[in-house]
Amino acid sequence: MTGGSWDDAYQRNEAPWEIGRPQPAIVRVADGGGLVSPVLDVGCGSGEHALLAATDGMDVTGIDLSQTAIERARAKARQRGLSAEFLVGDVLDLASIKRLSPPFRTVIDTGCFHTFANADRPVYASSLAAVVEPGGVLHLLCFSEHTPGQEGPRRVTQGEIRTVFSRDWIVDRIDAEIFSVNVQWQGVQPNAWLARIVRK
Repeated sequence: MTGGSWDDAYQRNEAPWEIGRPQPAIVRVADGGGLVSPVLDVGCGSGEHALLAATDGMDVTGIDLSQTAIERARAKARQRGLSAEFLVGDVLDLASIKRLSPPFRTVIDTGCFHTFANADRPVYASSLAAVVEPGGVLHLLCFSEHTPGQEGPRRVTQGEIRTVFSRDWIVDRIDAEIFSVNVQWQGVQPNAWLARIVRK
């Protein structure tokens, strides 16, 4: 999808991933000390995960293609009195974003990776590697192949995650999770994988 397509979803309030709070899986990561400053939130949407990190006083930047999403994230930060940088940009080419300040120690991806075509997946992994310091950690939450039905984003297998992140990264662990959405998915919440991936 293009930035305009994502804008349309936000403007029509048809973004099922926008639940008005952070994903519970990422809250558990944060509670366990898994977020270390500086933090990059890729495909940040309206900013809930970046703002979760900002609440703990971390230096955090959110990136999204959607201007509408970024404007909403900035408004939330102002309303909550939190300091966070939100930039419109392409996560497939992070190094070209002028106001980005790498390197980062933590990356949060909630629902970004599973939107990519096969050809874009290794480009994404390389783009992240270019802005993450050695030992930095990517926390990746995506739909798994166990999610029923065909609607919504592509399903992702553990094998696909391990293959895509085999060059500059080490896949430390992949756990079964739930991806919270604001609609019912065949009567259930979608199944997900939560991967902890370390920069070599």
